Order: sequence, then structure tokens, then C-alpha cells
Amino acid sequence: MTSTWKPLNSPAADDYIQRLTAGGVLLPDTPINLLEVVGILKSYGVVLGAYAENLCFIADDQFLELFPFFKYFNGKFSWPKLLRHWWHDRINFEYAEYCMRTMMWHGGGGLDAYLNTPAFAQLAEQAIQAKLKHNPLMQGLHRLFPDFLPEQIRQSAYYSTLGQFWHVMNEIFISLSDRYDGGEVTSIPQVVKHILSGLVAAASQPITYTVRIGGKDYEILPAAAGLTFLADAAVPYVEAVFFRGTPFLGVVSYNAQAQQISPDQANFAYGALYADPLPVGSAGIPPTLLMQDMRHFLPEYLHDFYRQGKRGEDDLRVRICQSFQKSMFCVTNAAVVGLAPYPLNTTEPQQQAANQKYLQAWVGRMLTSQLPTVQE
Repeated sequence: MTSTWKPLNSPAADDYIQRLTAGGVLLPDTPINLLEVVGILKSYGVVLGAYAENLCFIADDQFLELFPFFKYFNGKFSWPKLLRHWWHDRINFEYAEYCMRTMMWHGGGGLDAYLNTPAFAQLAEQAIQAKLKHNPLMQGLHRLFPDFLPEQIRQSAYYSTLGQFWHVMNEIFISLSDRYDGGEVTSIPQVVKHILSGLVAAASQPITYTVRIGGKDYEILPAAAGLTFLADAAVPYVEAVFFRGTPFLGVVSYNAQAQQISPDQANFAYGALYADPLPVGSAGIPPTLLMQDMRHFLPEYLHDFYRQGKRGEDDLRVRICQSFQKSMFCVTNAAVVGLAPYPLNTTEPQQQAANQKYLQAWVGRMLTSQLPTVQE
């Protein structure tokens, strides 16, 4: 299947590039867009905090547990919580795992590279031997299938990395909401600037991962690996979850003869920026779990805005998804500006040419997303 990206000689592409170069933003700066974006990011920030806590708990406390039946309880199991879990009166941590597995599958960045090095293999083997010291059955399994447990540890590393990434994003989104409530943030450009400042401040924050086994610490992602927040967590996350994603079961055919799914992962366009709000609001589509979680934490001003729609709360999850996509274009906007090879307002011709090529690559991918829709 050929790429779905549109050619960059289109007027729309030129408009977006000129807008970004002039210091503008991808999402139109309107009072309604501002209300939706800040409100939904407040709710998303609360949910991300819960997701991050659970991912880190699984990475740290469920390490090499092959049947972690109670992994969603954060070590605080009770029968009432189990009943609420079965009744789905809870945060849907399954969506966090969906994002983690999507990141792991698409790979990219220094984390993916490090997890395929001899240094990681050696550290993983040390942790495996410590964990299996008194378990001859698992020791035999490890000898028979030597790649199985290291793969589980790779997955644990992604649990921890995504948890650390979301902890930072939780702080950025909650502080944005606080500034909006205090009258400091009054426009979409200020929203993008706030997110960009948060990303820049955390850019070099190290990503490390250590597990404790038998009273001793075992490094999985050591500081010596040089993994950092922006390059090795944020960028692969944006690539995997915002852009590529995974084909949703029941929406497209996995039959190779049908050719509805590209054999080239680089051409995948199933991420958050492309999702159609209608199927996303359908049962069995992973992002629906996120929309369900966010509806519990909507600020009252945003909830009132949704109630004023033609369908009231009957299409609440779809409305949440539409607002969420708008907010993700603001996050993408901040990431694009922050990762530019040179300041976008540079007057140096060679730097301008490099920026132009850089922006063309990003904008080319977004032309087939929901970006034209959110302009309306």
C-alpha cells in the first residue's frame, strides 16, 4: 500500500508551514477552542496521573510476574475494589497498556536501541537469575526458552518509561489548567507555549529503571545508557500513539488479501491525530476507554459546554474525543516547534531552508489527519 501523505505543493500545506514559521499555531485561536483544549487537558492530566502510577507499579512490583492478576490494584487489593473492577467502576488501565504496547511495537529512539544491546542483555540476565533463585521450574523454562523472559523485561522497561513520561505530562497539563483558572492563559498560542516550556524543561531528564529483588537493586535502564525524556520517551510516544497507532479490530480487515493494512509500519495512520470520533466512540476501540475515563474528571465549565450541544450528553464521548484531538494538535504543535533544527523565526537562509524541509515532513503527515477538520 502506498503512503497516504498528500503532496506538499498544496495550498493547505503552505498555509500551515507559513503559520508555524510566523509563530502561529495549528489550531485556530478561538474562545471555544481554548475552553475545550484546557478543559480536556485538565481531565486528561488527572487520568494520566492514574495511568502513570499504575504503569510504574506494574514495572516495579509485578516484575517477571507471568500472571499478574491484581496488577491494576496498585498493591491495594480489597474485595470491594475487585467488585468495582468487574463492574468497570474504575480507571481503565487497559488503555495505558495499549499505548505502551504500541510504543514497544513501533520502537524508535534510544530506548528501543538500548534494549537490543549486549549491555541490556547482561543486566536482564542478572535480574532474571536473582528473581528465579528459588524457582527451579522457572529456571528450567528460562533454559528452554532463553528469549522469553528478556522480552518480558523489555516490556517492563516500556511500562516504566511510559509511566515516567506521563508523570511529566500530568504536571504540565494540571499546571496549565491552574494558570487558565487564574487568568494567566487566555489564548491557544499561550497553551502551546506552556506545553513547549514544559517539554523543554524536562527534555534532558534521565529515564532510568531499577527493580528491587531480595533486598537488592538491579538496574534495567541505568543512567549510563543516557536515555532522556524528550528524545527517548516523548518523541517515540508522539510517533507511535499520535501518528502511527494500530489498526482497530473490527474497523479494518487483517486479511492480507484485502490489503486494507499497509505492510509498512511507516505508513500507518491510525494514531490519535487521525482517529474518526465516531468509531473511536464505539465499543471495542481502545481510545474509547480513555474517553470513558476522562468523562469522570471533566471541569464543570467544559461539562456545561457539552450539555448545551444538540444531543446533550448522548454523544458525550464523541465530543470528548473531538476536544481531545484539538488538544493533541496543540501538544504536537509544541513538539514540532521544540524539535525544529533552528528557531522558526530565523533570518539565516540556510537555517530557513533546513526548517522548511523539516516542517514539510511534519505537515505532510498531518494533512490527512483531522487537522483540516479542526480548522472549521
